[in-house]
Amino acid sequence: MPATAKTVKAVKAKKQCCKSGPRCKRCPVVLKRLSKEGLAVRVSKRSYVVEMPLPKKKLKAARAR
Repeated sequence: MPATAKTVKAVKAKKQCCKSGPRCKRCPVVLKRLSKEGLAVRVSKRSYVVEMPLPKKKLKAARAR
């Protein structure tokens, strides 16, 4: 597969944030931040479709406290 190929992955958010630092990847806050960046699309209340692979800097920024 070429290095520039984009795929998507369905992710279901947890019900609540565990308030750890850094936030976990399934945290609703992280997924909302990724959707604001245009890297994830909200499908339903807790389901998102995430563009893979995510840029490491974007994921790190979304998980920051």
